Amino acid sequence: MSSIRAHLQDVTKVIIVFTICTCIFYAALRVVHHEYERQHRYDPPKGTAVKVYQPVELDWTERLSMFFQLGE
Repeated sequence: MSSIRAHLQDVTKVIIVFTICTCIFYAALRVVHHEYERQHRYDPPKGTAVKVYQPVELDWTERLSMFFQLGE
């Protein structure tokens, strides 16, 4: 009987330690998420930024041809 009781105590200790570690890890993830959530990712660039994307104007026949070529 004492061996079963000791085994249950060990299992209980492992479950408690696992639960505590999980809660600490979750709290740390929430802190990191909160820090990144406060940053403004879409502020206009500062300095000598250059726009690298310029949309190309195509008529509908060129767009249809590209559609069939790329298989989209």
